[in-house]
Amino acid sequence: MSNNCALCKTELTSMDTLLGANKLSDGNVLCNKCLNETSNINEELLYNLNKFSIDDINEMLKTEKKEPVLPVANQILPVTIDSDANQIPKEVYKRRQRKIKFELEKLNANLSMFTKGEIKELPYLISEEEQIIAITDAQFVNTLDAGVLVATPKRMISVSKGMFGAAKINDYHNETIKSVSFVADPRSPIIKLHLDERVVEFECYMDKEDAEKFYDTIKTIYNNPKEQSPKQIDTVGKSVSVSSEEVFNQLEKLGKLRENGILTDAEFAEQKKKLLEQLK
Repeated sequence: MSNNCALCKTELTSMDTLLGANKLSDGNVLCNKCLNETSNINEELLYNLNKFSIDDINEMLKTEKKEPVLPVANQILPVTIDSDANQIPKEVYKRRQRKIKFELEKLNANLSMFTKGEIKELPYLISEEEQIIAITDAQFVNTLDAGVLVATPKRMISVSKGMFGAAKINDYHNETIKSVSFVADPRSPIIKLHLDERVVEFECYMDKEDAEKFYDTIKTIYNNPKEQSPKQIDTVGKSVSVSSEEVFNQLEKLGKLRENGILTDAEFAEQKKKLLEQLK
């Protein structure tokens, strides 16, 4: 695979290649900027990029037709817990997608290639105001579906998806989670969510260390001996102090994203403010 965008030929960044999200059917990769521009011509690119080759995209740019180059029969849009979630405007989806990619990169998310479908669901589920504080490969025990478990300051979200069919979304708000526990296993450790009336178990078969890292983050929220209000829990998720060097490195990355047109001036200012608030 080339290290340059198949359209503009600029060198790809880690944001462009995160989880292989911008890969075409012929193995070529687009940068985020080119993906945004071409999806304005054909919205299908935003959801099913891997069905198109670079020749298909060049033909679209030449003719500037807004119909899909390759028709997709019986297309099924993502299914979420909110019946209106898959009706969000294209620009909102793209904006949330950029935000989520930035957060996953900041977390050094170590996700497997099998979770691409689940990651594409996240912009439907997580708004610009809700921050991802931890994520790991995790599937319901005794199932074959791939999946991810996502933690935000407000809730835990499980997204699982089989080879075919719509995604299955499960939402666990903080007030319903009494505690969390971890069952160590050299092959596939288990993360348990202890709810009001039942226990939900997730198997983490891809990366034992990543599962432990995820659990270390969520246990500080849910296993505090002193009962916390939702507002206090929200503070736990957001008030993470970091070193000045790390903040400045992140600011430099933000600046490059703005220069490349991936972030707007408003988005840059918002992310910059959040980073500066984390200074020790």
